[in-house]
Amino acid sequence: MANFSKSNVPQFSVDVYQNEYLPEGAGEVNAIVTVTATGGGTIGSAVAAPHLYSPGQGPSAAVAIMVDCSGSMDYPPTKMRNARDATAAAIDTLRDGVHFAVIGGTHVAKEIYPGGGRVAVADATTREQAKQALRSLSAGGGTAIGTWLKLADRLLSSADVAIRHGILLTDGRNEHESPQDLKAALDACAGRFTCDARGVGTDWEVKEVTGIASALLGTADIVADPAALAADFTGMMETAMGKEVADVSLRLWTPVDTTVKFVKQVAPTVEDLTGRRTEAGPRAGDYPLGSWGDESRDYHVCVEVPVAGIGQEMLAGRISLVIPQPDGSVQNLGAQGLVRAVWTDDMAASTSINPQVAHYTGQAELAQVIQQGLDLRKSGDMDGATAKLGRAVQLASASGNADTAKLLAKVVDVVDAATGTVRLKAKVAEADEMTLETRSTKTVRVKK
Repeated sequence: MANFSKSNVPQFSVDVYQNEYLPEGAGEVNAIVTVTATGGGTIGSAVAAPHLYSPGQGPSAAVAIMVDCSGSMDYPPTKMRNARDATAAAIDTLRDGVHFAVIGGTHVAKEIYPGGGRVAVADATTREQAKQALRSLSAGGGTAIGTWLKLADRLLSSADVAIRHGILLTDGRNEHESPQDLKAALDACAGRFTCDARGVGTDWEVKEVTGIASALLGTADIVADPAALAADFTGMMETAMGKEVADVSLRLWTPVDTTVKFVKQVAPTVEDLTGRRTEAGPRAGDYPLGSWGDESRDYHVCVEVPVAGIGQEMLAGRISLVIPQPDGSVQNLGAQGLVRAVWTDDMAASTSINPQVAHYTGQAELAQVIQQGLDLRKSGDMDGATAKLGRAVQLASASGNADTAKLLAKVVDVVDAATGTVRLKAKVAEADEMTLETRSTKTVRVKK
């Protein structure tokens, strides 16, 4: 077992923000949990897998790049060229020593590089070979994304590494397999690698692309103009190269007779983790948080507790961070947070909403009303759409979410942001509507 100095290991911290005071008869406890990993840069996954760490190199990693090669990638012809250039730029961003593979995706998945059911190890030679191999990418055939993901999983799992990551690019709808087939592939890949998904152009299905990223704990975005792909791919790969610990889980212990209502990531995006709980011993459950570099994320935890009398207090939840080990044990990352409940007859104390909780409750509602508003608009219910998108404008304005406010202003004419008074625009560019939908779950953090 190698010896690691403290500086090799990312330091995780947990901060809990809540108003623990409850009025008589109340039993719902809300808390915002901020998880932060610091001390990275050249650190590795020594914390999770010391044997997979090479000092000074960062953690061992494998990346699979899945490029849509279906027939529609030829319209316009520049799209395929942009995709090739973007993949080449991503390959140039790989750290030396990282394992990688390139997959061409149609109604079947094809190994473009290195081939033979394996991954290559990045160095000057293999990068050059991979970029040469990209010249063989041509458009033709259908789209069955589940097959791409299953091949990526096979290739990534062939490398004994700490971090496994996929990058997926599509320009069309998943027309050559059933939604059930895609879901089965996502279920099979979940927890095995993380994946960032991108839709290029405007002919793809937003819920498919965001669904892939959500299931595999990655990011989703639109690249409306194919010319912007290279910059986007480079950024995605740089972020992937910055990941230092895989498979972190938030472990929530709650006392007897309590119910966990939900656990949601609320920053940098809204992601409901409630249904992903795996049991972890008596009254404890683990929620997957994916891979971490130097970063901070916020989670909203809501617990129902049995009502107690005035002056009584209880521990409503204990939060820790763990990494599951291959032998079924877990490594505890040493950070802990406590969620408390105290019953009081002091009205001022029990009725004030914690600003963090209030802010993120609003951000979660913002994501929801944008989705509902756009769905109503598509179904022809213009009054319903106007009401939902008006509420979205109001929430974005109140919380200082300027990016989302800007995207909303391309879909509605804002009469009065403070009251949420808007008019639907008669004509909306498809790219603007898809951008709003794809980025609807992006949040802003509380102004400290």
